[in-house]
Amino acid sequence: MPLSEHEQRLFEQIERSLAEDPKFASAVRASDPRFHARRRLLVAAGLIVAGLALLVYGAVIKTPPLAVAGFVVMLASAAFAVQSHRRAQSPDLHIVGGTASRRRSRGRAGRRSGFIDRMEDRWRQRPEGHR
Repeated sequence: MPLSEHEQRLFEQIERSLAEDPKFASAVRASDPRFHARRRLLVAAGLIVAGLALLVYGAVIKTPPLAVAGFVVMLASAAFAVQSHRRAQSPDLHIVGGTASRRRSRGRAGRRSGFIDRMEDRWRQRPEGHR
């Protein structure tokens, strides 16, 4: 349902007042899912490097349990990074252009229909001369 002109003006006024509030802006930035996903990926990368160092150190001093522990740390960190990346790709609350919008979770078949929908939209929006 489209907004009336009065509602649009009120909405723009509220949006401007919220954008000027530094406390609100920092709170929104802190709750940005992309920020948390980036932080989880950086933590995972650090743990992978630490696991690699542990593996090499265990191999150099010829302590197999230490080398195996390093490998397990690397493996667990890689799994954490993949899980974080997947969660970042399809979060429940997705930030688009500074506004939050809920996305429906879709299975594998939903992704295919989404692709087909995008292709149909592109086909409909192509220039008139190419029909």
